[in-house]
Amino acid sequence: MQKLKNANLYQSELIPISGKLVARYNKCLAKLGFDATSLTRFSIDGIGWSPEIAAEKKDMHYLNHGDANPHGIIITPLQKGKPVYIPYHTFDREMMKLVFSTYEAKINDITRDCAICLDFNQHIDAFYEPLDVLKYDTVSINFHLINELYHVQKDQFELIEKFKRGNHFIDEDLQQQLLNSAKTYGDLRQRDLELPVLEFKTNSFYTRALGGVYVLRDFISEIVVFEDKKSYKEAIKDTIHDVLIYHIEQPELMEKLRDHMLIECDLEKVIEKPQYSRVKKMMLYQELKETKHPIKDILNDNVLFRRYLNTIGVEALKRVNGVEIYLEKIERSNAFKIHDLVDQKFYDALHQPHSSLNAKHQDLIWKLLINVSPKDVLFLYWYDKEAFYKAYQTYSDSMKDWVIETISNNI
Repeated sequence: MQKLKNANLYQSELIPISGKLVARYNKCLAKLGFDATSLTRFSIDGIGWSPEIAAEKKDMHYLNHGDANPHGIIITPLQKGKPVYIPYHTFDREMMKLVFSTYEAKINDITRDCAICLDFNQHIDAFYEPLDVLKYDTVSINFHLINELYHVQKDQFELIEKFKRGNHFIDEDLQQQLLNSAKTYGDLRQRDLELPVLEFKTNSFYTRALGGVYVLRDFISEIVVFEDKKSYKEAIKDTIHDVLIYHIEQPELMEKLRDHMLIECDLEKVIEKPQYSRVKKMMLYQELKETKHPIKDILNDNVLFRRYLNTIGVEALKRVNGVEIYLEKIERSNAFKIHDLVDQKFYDALHQPHSSLNAKHQDLIWKLLINVSPKDVLFLYWYDKEAFYKAYQTYSDSMKDWVIETISNNI
């Protein structure tokens, strides 16, 4: 991963945490019911997740109590606008935007000497069946301060009111209580520590729960796509919900998405786009066994690219050049079908969200498409970084150089 880090392509916007902030973070973990970290230095993203703590705990989702109970931590206002690197839902970033846009001033004040625990209450205790994901509707974002600071403030107000009544101002015990509270927590009279619950309305989304599920709403029919085969097989037994259910590897999924105008692919147009070039280069890379030149040079140099095209077998050549072969043949006859000449995964990788979709739906559909056929390294990086990092580790060193160059040139 060092090459990615050097190119600022690997978790480059994390916030370093040390000193007193570590203690506050541990208090948040304890308040949320998690074990403290033994690390004295680590970094966090926009929602408070730390890659170092995840590695320590050997749990990428250590801020979750099961699939249905995610949490977050705010210990610095610097988290505003920062990426959420391992979102549990595709709407996690939007929830954090809502939190900071609503309470930015209060967060700036509170995090001077305190920290905030976030409880994303989906009103689902646990997932008992795969289609329980359809219960996602409104997420209540609850806020809890460490050290019970909000309650301490109320206690201070009560002590002050008591101090003002009658002759209590001469009560030395009361005076000492006020002094002790002020020394420990500061004068809280002028601080606004109240953070009422925020309600976040969900729409179409992806969740990592149940092995990964896409829920596509507000279309001709509600569509649920499972990444996990076990969850899918359990879900198709359901006779209650009126939804279309697919596994992500089913060929029928892409056909249904086209029929419902969620995706589209015009080969005559897409062949002129950079997307096509990137996917075709990946197709060739996956066919090559041994090379005398670095992969980066082969993919960047047209002469070398054509040379190595002619070193692979006929069937492999048809897979790499299938789109051009198909477009050439249909100029002479309409008898040819796409699936007869174009590799299925190549064709899938050339789709895009339908132009009629709004931006949020387009991002979700891009994520679905890139996981149906992860052959465009740029879009894989943009829409599913975790999957990209896993794929990146399987590439040769020269291929890694090409991938980094491709992404860097498009950012």
